[in-house]
Amino acid sequence: MPKIDVVSAAGKKVGTRDLSAEVFEARVSIPLMHQVVVAGLASVRRGTHSTKTRGEVSGGGRKPWRQKGTGRARQGSNRAPQWAGGGIVHGPQPRDHDMRVNKKMKRGALRSALTDALVSGKLAVVQDLEFDEPKTKSAAAVLDALELGGKVLLVLPAPSDSGAVERSFRNIRDVRVAYARSLGVYEVIAADHLVLTEGALDVVEGAPAKDTEAGSAGESSGAGAGSTTGAGGEAE
Repeated sequence: MPKIDVVSAAGKKVGTRDLSAEVFEARVSIPLMHQVVVAGLASVRRGTHSTKTRGEVSGGGRKPWRQKGTGRARQGSNRAPQWAGGGIVHGPQPRDHDMRVNKKMKRGALRSALTDALVSGKLAVVQDLEFDEPKTKSAAAVLDALELGGKVLLVLPAPSDSGAVERSFRNIRDVRVAYARSLGVYEVIAADHLVLTEGALDVVEGAPAKDTEAGSAGESSGAGAGSTTGAGGEAE
């Protein structure tokens, strides 16, 4: 059974915790993670791109010139695709980009990502964070104590009543806050450091997350602070 050190907000070790082998000793499947991430990113696409065919553009009501005798190639309409201002051939049309990924695949992809995070050493577990008031300085002090740099993903068990923790971290560049029940594969993979609170770890191990396809990549996918959903699968 894998183990990990639990540290305080001050960066001091306060104990060791056993991790679920089912979640943190899963087989790392890169193709599975890729498929789930691609499906998550596709699900947040609006699909409103549109071009007009030659039958939809305006103009072209009469033949540009007579069929024979001009020495030029025959033309039937000045709104044909070869003309400037003409219709587009095989252009993008509004459509749904959703790709179906079942729950088992989402589960497996997230467990692969978490296992990889543990093996690569980018996973850290801290005691539950509580701030009396939103303060960026307090959040920055926690990151300094944990010696974290680069892209950091902080996972909380659920939205706090006051929102002090989320609001404290949202002004720090390259730091994102996510919730354990909507943790996405894309978020885990994209982060340089994955920080779970003990409460969030309990949810990831024992209380499966709901299935949502979007990412905050919206989830997306990868930008913004506060509650985010990953572009990819979630724990089930």
